Amino acid sequence: MTDSAKTSDAPDKSGAMNEFVEIVKTVAYALLIALFLRVLFFQPFTIPSASMEPTLLEGDYIIVSKYSYGYSRHSIPFSPPIFDGRLMERVPNRGDVIVFKLPRDGRTDYIKRLIGLPGDRVQMREGRLWINDKEVPREALPPVMIDSGYGFTRNVQRYKETFPNGRQFVTYDFGPDGEVDNTQTFVVPEGHYFFMGDNRDNSLDSRVPSEMGVGFVPAENLVGKAQIILLSWNPGASLFKPWTWVLNARPERFFTVLQ
Repeated sequence: MTDSAKTSDAPDKSGAMNEFVEIVKTVAYALLIALFLRVLFFQPFTIPSASMEPTLLEGDYIIVSKYSYGYSRHSIPFSPPIFDGRLMERVPNRGDVIVFKLPRDGRTDYIKRLIGLPGDRVQMREGRLWINDKEVPREALPPVMIDSGYGFTRNVQRYKETFPNGRQFVTYDFGPDGEVDNTQTFVVPEGHYFFMGDNRDNSLDSRVPSEMGVGFVPAENLVGKAQIILLSWNPGASLFKPWTWVLNARPERFFTVLQ
């Protein structure tokens, strides 16, 4: 009887083990496919700050295309130092909204608008942007009230800027005398780019030296181009509070193509 009992239990244990192995294989395949898509095609990001307002708001959930500028080690999770430079490199366009790795640590993801290409001369004069010794035209729009982030609202001026390539977008400006509203002339080195936030007086960007801000960004550090706002929630939404998924949603921003 004992031998018979052992024999009858064996198929059950074997079947359970086979089922477990199949589950593990399925999960592994799914993870590999997800990694493949994340490295080669698309990656999601959540906007954590106000530096790109009004284009991007805190709580926007965006999709970034990894293939737009080719691939570097920063295209791979944890940025392993397996090769230098970029493969299948494509030059970005002035005005693109781009995710890149912060030069001083090579790990932190930043998102800003591309202002200066290699060889460009970039300067701020009394809050106005100059590229290659020409002022970027801007059109004043009606001001709006925004959350200051310090418990009160404040008035902010809006401008529609037009780049030499015809790219148009809206910026925020608190006035012409901010800390980075008057700068030296930055000459963008070869193989580097110059970035700024659309919220001009609330952005640590290439106007600030790399020790404290962004500085010039090497081409290798580009991660991808921000393409679309997929979803968006007001601050206060939480994964662990399902009712906020609806109450804090900003459906008017869903599926917004970025300019």
